[in-house]
Amino acid sequence: MKSVITTTISAADAAGRFPSSSDLESVQGNIQRSGARLEAAEKLSGNHEAVVKEGGDACFAKYPYLKNSGEAGDSQEKINKCYRDVDHYMRLINYSLVVGGTGPLDEWGIAGAREVYRALNLPASAYIASFVFTRDRLCIPRDMSAQAGVEYSSSLDYVINSLS
Repeated sequence: MKSVITTTISAADAAGRFPSSSDLESVQGNIQRSGARLEAAEKLSGNHEAVVKEGGDACFAKYPYLKNSGEAGDSQEKINKCYRDVDHYMRLINYSLVVGGTGPLDEWGIAGAREVYRALNLPASAYIASFVFTRDRLCIPRDMSAQAGVEYSSSLDYVINSLS
């Protein structure tokens, strides 16, 4: 699984060198933020059902036409799949917070997502709306510390930008 540490080591190895000072500073910064990332991951895992429900609800509130006949959410089964997909991304965000890199998101969530959504007539904008709502709903210090919030929001921004 890709993380800042594995990426740094792989790049140095591919170049046939030891990690440089700037490489090690990057790794050190990543390690220093690990406590905040783990706090964010813990808070997310403790509240993931509510986060997923609120995110999915926000999607259908912003795009109510999705429940019309012939649209992506025209049956309860399809609506449930939307919530399942939001849950999947939130788990990948959690994993990425734990490993300290975007590897889980890149490998299991981002690669080919836009093409799959296009092929299945699923608007990526609906998922983006879920993640924007989730990011904007975050309240510091109610939900987590400021630094944990930065790490969590950055992960959500990564997904939003990747699907845009």
